[in-house]
Amino acid sequence: MSATTLKAHQKELWGHPIGLYVLFLTEMWERFSYYGMRALLVIYMIAQAGHKDGAGLGWTEVEALKLYGWYVMLVYVVSIPGGILADKVLGQRKAVMIGAFILVLGHGTLAIEAPWAFLTGLGLIILGVGMLKPNISTMVGGLYQKGDIRRDKGFSIFYIGINLGSLLATTFIGLIVAKWGWHAGFGTAGVAMLFGLMVYIWGQKYIEHVGNKPTEQEKKDDVSLVAIFSNIFKSPIHLAIFLVMLVLSLYAGFTFEGVDHWGYGALFIFLSFVVGLMMMIYQSLETRIEKDRILVVLLSFLIVIVFWGAFEQAGGLMSIYTEQKTDRMLLGYLIPTPMFQGLNAGFIILFAVALANFWAKRKLKGKEASALFKMAIGTVIMGIGFIFMVFAAREYGIKGHSGMHWLVLAYLFHTIGELSSSPVSLSFVTKLAPVKYASLMMGLYFAATGLGGKV
Repeated sequence: MSATTLKAHQKELWGHPIGLYVLFLTEMWERFSYYGMRALLVIYMIAQAGHKDGAGLGWTEVEALKLYGWYVMLVYVVSIPGGILADKVLGQRKAVMIGAFILVLGHGTLAIEAPWAFLTGLGLIILGVGMLKPNISTMVGGLYQKGDIRRDKGFSIFYIGINLGSLLATTFIGLIVAKWGWHAGFGTAGVAMLFGLMVYIWGQKYIEHVGNKPTEQEKKDDVSLVAIFSNIFKSPIHLAIFLVMLVLSLYAGFTFEGVDHWGYGALFIFLSFVVGLMMMIYQSLETRIEKDRILVVLLSFLIVIVFWGAFEQAGGLMSIYTEQKTDRMLLGYLIPTPMFQGLNAGFIILFAVALANFWAKRKLKGKEASALFKMAIGTVIMGIGFIFMVFAAREYGIKGHSGMHWLVLAYLFHTIGELSSSPVSLSFVTKLAPVKYASLMMGLYFAATGLGGKV
């Protein structure tokens, strides 16, 4: 077939489907909006009336970190219903469109200087990310045929888009806030998301073959999740496990300290139902291979929780440490705190393709490491990065401030760890998850990410 007769979705650019670059740009602008807002969130919440960038909410650090933890968790936990809705009703392509639109509204709401706008905007962003994030990643996997060696590299390219958006956001958002104030920064995130939505609408012809809603035959053949979950009442062992988790969740709601104790109770109840559902999905799979694969994916989520539990400190404790305890003067210029979060994204852009090529060459030589091994190594490397923060804390204790080089080294090791773990785990889930549960499993992956952030 000649190049002139290829359909739009069959065309390639630089060895990959053009649809990859449509999703790349959509995700880049979505991540610009997300990381741009995240870079401001905690600092805005604790900023007092005399802050150099203007008054924020004036909360305590404990209050700010608590809300940040809930936000990071919910923004990904909502990926579970977002994935289910895409799998069962909308299809991934339409779900991404709806999510992008909600995100434009959410970031736009944060730009409004009114008491009701802050929590309303965060709520809309949680809903929007829950619809967009798991489904756009599933679509990337759908661009490649089973066994295509380009899949992992495609995810690495997609991952560069994520981090290019983060780098651009953390580079410019801080400067915008310094000149025009907090809400101008939030508004810039909304404009970026609008760009992402426009790119996605324009590129529909290149992705028309992936992420479509289920056909009538697929719906007929499909088993509802409610029906699958109801099978738990036919299995005494699984029912007992579920009931024990449910009772402990209710106990947590009554006994945990703090104003958000019922939030924890509701979270644990939700997770109890998720665990019950996953036990029944596992039981419903027909072949031993499918069961082994989904079990490995679920076990990998434990590594994901540990990794992102440490990594998400960048937007919380490390952000506060940078703002309050780091000497940020360089050549007479005070570097805005959000720019330091851009170090991670900048390092990823520098090293992502090189590391992907390293693993690809080892695969061609028959020396490929398993995905779980790469994820575990990434977690260890990321943990080493915190050793440099120990040295930073010691220097602060002696001098009253610490040097920027400790943050640079910490973010460098966090980045190498992330590159060894995150793109691999994204590809890993799309490879092993049963097709009819693809978006649900991707939603669980991002929920594990969010739980790590809360931890």
